[in-house]
Amino acid sequence: MRFSPLVLMLGLATSTMAIQAQGQRPDDQVAAKSVELLKQGQAALAAGNLVAADDALETALAVDPRNRAAFTAMARVAIKQKLFGQAIRLTNRTLALEPNDRDALAVQGEAMVEAGAVARARDNLAKLQKLCAAGCPQVAILSAMISRGPAMAAATPPTAKKVN
Repeated sequence: MRFSPLVLMLGLATSTMAIQAQGQRPDDQVAAKSVELLKQGQAALAAGNLVAADDALETALAVDPRNRAAFTAMARVAIKQKLFGQAIRLTNRTLALEPNDRDALAVQGEAMVEAGAVARARDNLAKLQKLCAAGCPQVAILSAMISRGPAMAAATPPTAKKVN
């Protein structure tokens, strides 16, 4: 009984001590294998091989889940596959890691335009304009996308007849 207060104080003292988290890396220190797989995925995307691009990018994220560029590249693949909701979710993962990622904001805005959420895409454009006071290519691309409007809406003929 005499040692109870002492043990409680020691327990309280050790539970409030700060410790360094082991194994956590900053965003800019992505595993080399993940970067290599990202490059393979981007090359496959540029060649139009969406399945190979998706496979390489998913593997890059399995190797290092903090690879923001891989999330953004996967969102580009999803846009090519017309999976706009998935593209928005993938860019949300990037923005959770770095809220000011210009590429992710632009790709997310592009997916929003295609999904018909032009007002939300304009919000992304406003964020990009604040981040790029001198102007950057992402602002120009997203503003052109917003002006053009959804490609799906442009592809639908206005005189389509309703089938009963």
